[in-house]
Amino acid sequence: MEPFFLFIELALVLCFLTALYYRRLQSKKTSLLEPTEWPIVGHLPGLVANIHHFHDWATGVLTGAGYNFVARGGRTGLRYFITCDPSNVRHIFTSNFANYPKGEEYAVIFDVLGGGIFNADGESWRRQRVMAQMLMTGPRFRAFTARCSRDKVERSLLPFLAHHADGEGRPPCDLHDVFLRLTFDMTCTLVFGVDPGCLAVGLPVVPFARAMDDALETLFLRHITPTACWKLMNVLEVGQERKMAVARRTIDSFVAATVAKRRADKLKEGEGISNSFDLLSSYICREDSSDANDDVFLRDTTVNLLLAGRDTTGAALSWFFYLISKNPRVEQKLLDELAPIASRRKGASDDAADTASGMVTFDANELGGLVYLHAALSECLRLYPSVPFEHKVAAAADVLPSGKELKAGDKVLVFNYSMGRMKGVWGKDCMEFRPERWLNEEGTKLRYEPSYKFISFNAGPRTCLGKEMAFVQMKTVAAAVLWNFAVEVVPGHVVEPKLSIILHMKNGLAVKVRRRDGTAPSSCVTACI
Repeated sequence: MEPFFLFIELALVLCFLTALYYRRLQSKKTSLLEPTEWPIVGHLPGLVANIHHFHDWATGVLTGAGYNFVARGGRTGLRYFITCDPSNVRHIFTSNFANYPKGEEYAVIFDVLGGGIFNADGESWRRQRVMAQMLMTGPRFRAFTARCSRDKVERSLLPFLAHHADGEGRPPCDLHDVFLRLTFDMTCTLVFGVDPGCLAVGLPVVPFARAMDDALETLFLRHITPTACWKLMNVLEVGQERKMAVARRTIDSFVAATVAKRRADKLKEGEGISNSFDLLSSYICREDSSDANDDVFLRDTTVNLLLAGRDTTGAALSWFFYLISKNPRVEQKLLDELAPIASRRKGASDDAADTASGMVTFDANELGGLVYLHAALSECLRLYPSVPFEHKVAAAADVLPSGKELKAGDKVLVFNYSMGRMKGVWGKDCMEFRPERWLNEEGTKLRYEPSYKFISFNAGPRTCLGKEMAFVQMKTVAAAVLWNFAVEVVPGHVVEPKLSIILHMKNGLAVKVRRRDGTAPSSCVTACI
């Protein structure tokens, strides 16, 4: 019996010492929400335990830590300074911009983007930005964007939703998938001059679109996996990295075929691409014998532009209609704002309204002055930014406004998602969807918010070039869907962010769709159930 009692005593002593050690670890925490830092593995256990609701968990950690937190992975090599402090954001993105490039490690993690503008730093980034800015901000491309957006809404989105609304006994419609398909078609048209037809009735599987989804998911997981580990998986093509390898081959194949076709079109006599408005054609038309764009450059550039346009806009529209479905007051105010325009369009004689279906579409120039629509979209992006965090690295030692000292090579993650949920930044009602916060007291003009506080479109010299294009697309889609259809989220459907570098919805957005009064044919059944 003595050995047994000795074992019990040793076990009790071990439990007591473990409890004391755990209490010591807990005493080092600045708040109860902060994860415990363990020997060897650091904060990784807490991260893994909360990975299923990562964005909200990180927001809680930053709230308790006063907007700033150092996440350590012990001896695994993972270490990030995480912040959502506006003063730090302004310093990093604007005041000391030159000291905070994306960094070599960013380019390694995002290798699928190649040497494109998202990965580029220094002179390479400046050259690419000047060229992209020249093409994307010109009146020709802006008009092309507005025309493509309206045409796609009128010819694909509204008929698709009407097909669901008019069909008796149809299953719920996944609006998140619908919007991603829509914006994929729209962005492919703008970037490549090709419409893949993702939003056709029946929702065909498009390998290129699926490959982009798989790549985004893998890119997120690379941020929380030790570098040596995911690199080995990449070489062996196992686990999540196997999906990335397959996705990379699919993406490269699609882009190579499209570039080759565009080059062939340019060489055909009488069938050149000089009158094409898509960005790929514009880049190819600017090639000359002394400074030609090679295929690698065109591949990297177009993939970067596609990622920027497709996923961010599609995700934003999904969260917008999720919020609208929960806030009927906001929905009614948007309908009231659209009513005068819709009335004029129905009475016009220029085919503005589709008399056969009774549905109305809107031009971008009509929607530009609708301040409440703009405010509602901005409020949605505050709460659900399409890019939930930004990645930077300190090129040289620096001291941030918060007092944090950074060494050269320190990695910084700026959590846009968390910033929109901070009471000290947006007020006690920061968790409410309230478009009025973007308007003056009379509700007639938009209120300016600095980009380092509202960072959905980045800030400083790297401010998103496609911001105006994104608002044109979102307004065109949002206005048409709002006016023609009522969207209701299926009761009990769980809506939460997906683990991705873009704020996708993990379970999609299951909705019922019905036509608004006055837009339904007399013979139709107006429910999607």
